Amino acid sequence: MAIENISDTARWVAVYRAMESARPDAIFRDPFAERLAGSRGQDIVNEMRQGRALAWPMIVRTAVFDEIILEAVRTKKIDLVVNLAAGLDARPWRLPLPPALHWVDVDLPGILHYKTETLKDEVPVCRYEVVAADMTDAAVRRELFARLGAGATNALVVTEGLLVYLEAEQVAALATDLHAQPSFKEWLIDLASPQLLKRMSKTWGKQLAASGAPFRFGPEESTAFFVPYGWREAVYRSLWEEATRLHRTMKGAWLWNLIGRLASKKSRESFRRFSGLVLLERI
Repeated sequence: MAIENISDTARWVAVYRAMESARPDAIFRDPFAERLAGSRGQDIVNEMRQGRALAWPMIVRTAVFDEIILEAVRTKKIDLVVNLAAGLDARPWRLPLPPALHWVDVDLPGILHYKTETLKDEVPVCRYEVVAADMTDAAVRRELFARLGAGATNALVVTEGLLVYLEAEQVAALATDLHAQPSFKEWLIDLASPQLLKRMSKTWGKQLAASGAPFRFGPEESTAFFVPYGWREAVYRSLWEEATRLHRTMKGAWLWNLIGRLASKKSRESFRRFSGLVLLERI
């Protein structure tokens, strides 16, 4: 398979952003996505089972994260965005962010060097910083968070497409270290359920596991997992409901919607929690 390491998943998702951006009715525009994905990204998607048919969750996630980030910056006086495992995210170039906003992309050196070199002739819309670091190294992580936290008053942390690849213990440690910084007020994540992990194992899971990037984190207790570490759910957006709102549903979604209307209230809530986009806040 074309995916050789976890950083290659960024190229895969960039293809989906390019696909959406090419639509006349695109729900977001990323003029850099095709360039960042490159031929390697196209090869990855072509080799994946249902690679293009299953683009909709990542497309919806991108659009909803855009909305939540812009709303937070506009209404909550966010002065710092810390984007962990930033990959090939081009939001500091493509979103209408205030020039004074400090945006920090954090990821492994290889993928960050590739992104900054690819976009070296482009100008970020805000105050942009790039930090090459391995977030699984606790000492490095805590030192970085302390430095960034000390220079901010109201920070938003973003982990898009990261937590699912971590063990529960790693997520707990990350949550604890983020909460140690008083200025880190909110944390935007995407969250899988155990049922979603099982479903993904039938499509992409085995391929990604063979490439060193298995799906791991899908807590049975949903967002309650984060409460002992100082975070609680402020906003939960069901990926399925957002896909319906944005008109980016999967093929055959009408049948699942029909089944949902006939299901019990408990089953409907379980389905709603199948996959979510969540804004956590400090307790």
